[in-house]
Amino acid sequence: MPLHLAPAPAPALRSVLAALGSPTAVREAPVPALRAHQGPLSPDHALPVHVWDDVSGGMPQTRLTGWRFLVRGGERAVATAEAMLTADGWAFARFCGGPYVAATEQALAQAEALATPCQPRLLSVPELYMLTLWLHHDTASDGAEGLPAPGDLLIPLAPAPPGIAAHRPQHIADLLPRLTRRLTPATPLLAEPA
Repeated sequence: MPLHLAPAPAPALRSVLAALGSPTAVREAPVPALRAHQGPLSPDHALPVHVWDDVSGGMPQTRLTGWRFLVRGGERAVATAEAMLTADGWAFARFCGGPYVAATEQALAQAEALATPCQPRLLSVPELYMLTLWLHHDTASDGAEGLPAPGDLLIPLAPAPPGIAAHRPQHIADLLPRLTRRLTPATPLLAEPA
């Protein structure tokens, strides 16, 4: 199934292209794979980044925080580049590396193999230090708006929190109880000494 990628705002894309075109920005990036890459770099797969701040509140209430682009160096992604909305408009925020780069590529490949059309987004859950690929059911939306629906799929990216299977697509309604349980403090096994 082809993914229905929402177009990133033109100023967000321009800010990332400017950063990729700046030898200083690339050389000073905290991403060894980006600094070491020889050859052209290009932004790919623009994904809106939404944050879900209060997992215990039930169905997600999210907010857009930026757009993340996979940075291609040849056949593979070597980093991500993120643009964020500031008071002056869209601006380049940072380059990132680490396991979420390959995990995002893997999750996108999984999403392409699914039968149902969807719009891919990233959903960050800071309370759990978790990042997921959110497969939104409304393929016509602009990517910046819309709330997760119970039938939307989440693919937790690796590394996922303990008890959450990475790269296993799950409906939000099915995953929600496990996420909430992860935030519930454990009951002590022994009484504290008096």
